[in-house]
Amino acid sequence: MSIAEKFLPELDAEMASTRRVLERVPMDRLEWKPHPKSRSLGELATHVTETTRWGIRLAAPSFQVGSETAPSLRTTGQLLARFDQNVAESRAAIAARSDDDMAEEFQVVRPDGTLFFQLPRKTGVRRLLLNHLIHHRGQLTVYLRLNDVPLPAVYGPTADESI
Repeated sequence: MSIAEKFLPELDAEMASTRRVLERVPMDRLEWKPHPKSRSLGELATHVTETTRWGIRLAAPSFQVGSETAPSLRTTGQLLARFDQNVAESRAAIAARSDDDMAEEFQVVRPDGTLFFQLPRKTGVRRLLLNHLIHHRGQLTVYLRLNDVPLPAVYGPTADESI
């Protein structure tokens, strides 16, 4: 089994859980923030949706921070359609990687072109896609709880939903 094939079941499970959380985002509360320094609910939901693009980005030799602009996602349908598209493209990009591809170094560069950091693609899948997504999905569940939105099961039952 290839490195990419080993990632796919985990990727699929995390994306399914993330989609269930995104389905709950209240579109009438997109501007809500828990603190003035925090992202708004809409910005965080969009960031979660766009984080799934790391599988696509990792197919290239490098990625420049700030080189992509997230689309405006103002409806549940737009949010989920973008998420589903990003997930499908990322999954296909990861599935297409050989073990040699996954071992190659991937660079993230600053807007001025200087190196921000470098890591093997397989580490990028874990850190930049999965761990990053899980972190922000967790933040999103806190935002939802603070807005009295019932939380879906992610890794087990919630106070609102059993498995």
